[in-house]
Amino acid sequence: MDLTALTQMIETEAKALGYDLVRVAMIGGKSDPTLQVMAERPDTRQLDLTDCEALSRRLSDLLDRLESEGEDPIQGGYRLEVSSPGIDRPLTRRQDYADWTGHEARLKLAHEVEGAKQVSGTIAGIEGDTVRIASPKGVREIPYSAIQSAKLLLTDKLIHATAPISTEGADSILTVED
Repeated sequence: MDLTALTQMIETEAKALGYDLVRVAMIGGKSDPTLQVMAERPDTRQLDLTDCEALSRRLSDLLDRLESEGEDPIQGGYRLEVSSPGIDRPLTRRQDYADWTGHEARLKLAHEVEGAKQVSGTIAGIEGDTVRIASPKGVREIPYSAIQSAKLLLTDKLIHATAPISTEGADSILTVED
C-alpha cells in the first residue's frame, strides 16, 4: 500500500467537501486493520457527526469504486474510521505549530536532538523548518524533519480554546438506514 498516494487521494476528496485533512494512518495491525482519517473544518477546527458521515460516505464510495475497477489501494479487509482530530489532537503539519502557538505539546523525535528523544513544553512557534518549544529549561529548537509524532497536551487553556461550537445532539444517537 502506498500511504502517500492514498493520503493525496483522500485529501482531494476532503478538500472537495471543504475540509482540511489532518492525518491518514493505517492502525490496528493485521488483526484489526483500520484506515484512520482525521479531518477538520478550516473555520472551526472541528468536525461534527454530519461532517464525519459525509466524508465517510464519500471515501467509501471512492474506495469501493477503485476496488471494483481492480485498483484497490488497500489489499484485504479493513475498517474505515473518519473522525475529528479531537482535543488533544496530533500535530501533523507545519501550520499546526503556528496555529497552536501558546499551547502545550509533546514531541517524540525520530532521533536525539540536544540529547533528547522526547520534548514537552509550550509551542513557541515555527520559523522555517524549526519548531520552537519553550520549557522551564529554556527554548529548544527542533528541526521539523526530526519530529516522528507530536500532539497537544490536555490543559485548561486547550479546553477553553477548543470548546464546542454547539453541543446540540450530543445527548442522543441518530440511526440512519442505508
